[in-house]
Formats: sequence, structure tokens, C-alpha cells
Amino acid sequence: MANATMTSDLPPLPAYETQPMPDLLPFISDFWLGLILPHIAYWVVSMFFHFIDVYDLFPQYRLHTPDEITQRNLASRYEVARDVIIEQIIQIASGAVLSLTEPQQTTGMEEYDVAVWATRIRLAQRALPSILGTLGLNAAAISKNMATSYPLLAGALAGGHYPSLTTTFDEVTGTAVPAFATWELLLAKAIYWVLIPGFQLWLATCFLDTWQYFMHRAMHLNKWMYTHWHIRHHRLYVPYAYGALYNHPVEGFFMDTLGAAVAYKCAFLSQRAGMFFFVASMVKTVDDHCGYALPWDPLQHLTSNNAAYHDIHHQSWGIKTNFSQPFFTIWDRWLGTMWKGDVKLKYEREREKAKEKAGRREEAVNGNGKAEVAK
Repeated sequence: MANATMTSDLPPLPAYETQPMPDLLPFISDFWLGLILPHIAYWVVSMFFHFIDVYDLFPQYRLHTPDEITQRNLASRYEVARDVIIEQIIQIASGAVLSLTEPQQTTGMEEYDVAVWATRIRLAQRALPSILGTLGLNAAAISKNMATSYPLLAGALAGGHYPSLTTTFDEVTGTAVPAFATWELLLAKAIYWVLIPGFQLWLATCFLDTWQYFMHRAMHLNKWMYTHWHIRHHRLYVPYAYGALYNHPVEGFFMDTLGAAVAYKCAFLSQRAGMFFFVASMVKTVDDHCGYALPWDPLQHLTSNNAAYHDIHHQSWGIKTNFSQPFFTIWDRWLGTMWKGDVKLKYEREREKAKEKAGRREEAVNGNGKAEVAK
């Protein structure tokens, strides 16, 4: 319980009492929801792309042909699904440990925290007269002239003094104390509910991108790490959605699981914001491996790091470029590892090779069938 009052010319801070935060959904605790929701999102988005892939609904937006999937990939769909599930089990276990390090989520301080920011805004206004004075303006005179027509603006120019803004502090005695202006509270709420969480999510995103870029690049530069860990992911020359987490378990833990966990901690995300961050990261990773350049997919237009961008990295001729993932391409740009040049002819050659290989295999199968009939 707290009830702090500040100096007489500042509005008092409201009393607050914390209590455990209720779960987001009534039928499952936030603990379990945070563990399974990213993986539910993984398979929901993956199955969407798998559906349009199997039924070939948008062939004009494919990055690769069906022949390429069957002829070029070195891992079966069963192997991919099996290894993805193994990694998801590791992620769920790691997420449980991470959640246990977090304090219990509480609620009740929101109005108090907003008032703290409103107080900071009020105190910041005290610098206005000095700032205007350096520009040769008399803040006190301007404030006096505007007091009748624009009382709130006049109060701000006077250094945050609003003598007409009061509220009853004690219902029994009727004591009046200073109050916040509406605009101060609105700005404080925007800072508390939008700007701070938005900055924290941006910070977590930047940290995850940095972690994954340098870890990913290291696995290509270090021959031992590549041959023992990362080569498994590159058995998919033609990525598809649910192959996004097809990795060696050690790589999956260090690059994906640990990277996201450290980003979550370093950005001081709340557990609810962390839930959103993990889901968004998972969905973006799936989308980057979907194999389609869909013009109406918003995730492929938010940044230049999308399915077409990452697909280049999965090709033998682009494997030393486009390391950035999953959100931005800034590290590729800064460190000169971004693919440059046209890729159209390279993709055409790969399609033709896969088509010819599929044709030869079909002829061999038909030839063996005819031979069996002849016998």
C-alpha cells in the first residue's frame, strides 16, 4: 500500500494496492499460455502455407517449383517435422525455466505509474521559461496575456503552474490540491502504455537480430560448427514453412532459444509483452521460410528481410550472404554480406535442372514398370 504526496505545488500521487494479475484467458494460466502459444502460432501459420503449397493455389508467387522441393531437398518432410518437434520441446522446457525466474505478475500500480510520468511532464515544463528566455522571449508576460484565452498553454509557458486546476484530496475536510491537466495525463498514458512498451519491443527485436546475425555468420565461418550443427538446416535448399525450425538441437538452442530469451531479459519486457515478442518472432521466422513471395502478406513488406531475401541464403550460390534474420537486414548492409545482383537467371537454371531430374526419374520408374510387365 502506498500513498505518496509531493511538494505543495505538485499534484499528489494516488494510492495503490498491488494484487496478482488475472490470467489473460480464463481456461489456461499465463504460464502455460506463454509456453505453448508461440508453437501454436508456428503450426497454424505453417499449415496455412502447407495447404496452399500442396494444392498449388498461388503458383505465380512460388519461389520454387514442386519439382525443386522433391528433387533438391536432402531431408524428408518426416525428418523435418520430427526435428522441429524436438526443438519445440527444448524451447518449451527452456521457456518454463525462464518463466520461473520472473517475479509474479501484479496489477494495481498502473494509475500510480501514469501519475509519476505526469509529474515528470509537469517538472519538465519548469524549463520552458528559461528556454524561451534564451530566445529573447518573456515567458511570464506571454503567459499572462494568454491566461484568459488559453489557460492550459499559459500554465505550461509559466513553467507548469496551473492555479485553476485543483481536485479534492480529502473528502472529509474538503482539502483542495493541485491536479494534472488533461493533456498531461494523456501524454503520460501514451508514454506508459505505448512508447515504453514499443521501445522495449524494438530493443528486443534489435538484440535478437544482432544475436542471430553474428551467431549465424559464425556457423558459416567456422567449419566445425557448420559441419556439426548448421549443415542440417541447409539440407533444405528449398525452404518451406514448417521447416523454419529444422535445425540441429544445439544450434536451435544457442541461436533461437537462448537468443530470444536474452533479448527478452535485456529489453526488460513484461511477461505479457514477452508473449507477444515470442509469438511475433516465431511467426516471422515461419514466414521467412514459407517459399512464397505473396504480395498481400504484410510481414513480407514490413522490412526487406522476407522469404525472397532469406531464400537466397539457402541456395548454394548465395550461402555466404544474407545472414540477417528474422526482422531487419541492417547487419548485412553494414558489414557487406548482403547479396547484390540479379537472381532471376540463377533461379531459372535451378528450376530447369530440377525439372530435367524429375523427368529422368519418371522415365526410369516407367521403364522399370514396363520391364516388370514384360517379365
